[in-house]
Amino acid sequence: MDLDHALTTTRAVRRRLDLGRPVERAVVEECLRLGLQAPNGSNMQLWRWVLIDDPAVRTAAAEIYRTALDEYASSGDVADADYTSADAVRITRSVMYLRDHLHEVPVLVVPVVAGPLEGAGVFHQASLWGSILPAVWSFMLALRGRGLGSAWTTVHLWRQAEMAQLLGIPRGFTQAGLVPVAHTIGDEFTPAVRRPVAEVACWNRFGA
Repeated sequence: MDLDHALTTTRAVRRRLDLGRPVERAVVEECLRLGLQAPNGSNMQLWRWVLIDDPAVRTAAAEIYRTALDEYASSGDVADADYTSADAVRITRSVMYLRDHLHEVPVLVVPVVAGPLEGAGVFHQASLWGSILPAVWSFMLALRGRGLGSAWTTVHLWRQAEMAQLLGIPRGFTQAGLVPVAHTIGDEFTPAVRRPVAEVACWNRFGA
């Protein structure tokens, strides 16, 4: 697959994950090997990856995810945005579909990086995220190139301690999210509507 095509058509896939088709461990591991080529802070490779395909563990993780999503949605902490537009309604339906079917997704991936964030300053936070998020994105691109879909989700972090206990993640490690992985239903993904570069970028000085 052409790189530009992969970069412009790797979508957050939720409703079009094929829940009935198994995903081979070897394929996930191959994509992860590619993801691990991503740059990371001082090449320390502080990442760990929990790959979940056991139905019982997957079901328990999905329950934590659902509880976290429901609590977050009712917390009043939801970002101030217009959720009535057609695009927002579509995304909400997609999110709720994944909520209801996450336990059926063949593989769930929880990327983890060594280092706590509690009380950390901006520099240390950026260093930590910069040492795991490029690898997650590269992993997702590798999946795309092999006909698999994924979505970068973070809502379970509302209850991250429960997920850590379920998966045996020790103290001192930070979860970066949860990535559902499955073959996709169809492959006709297209570029998304985005603001033009001229509207969001400026040279040399913010707002110039």
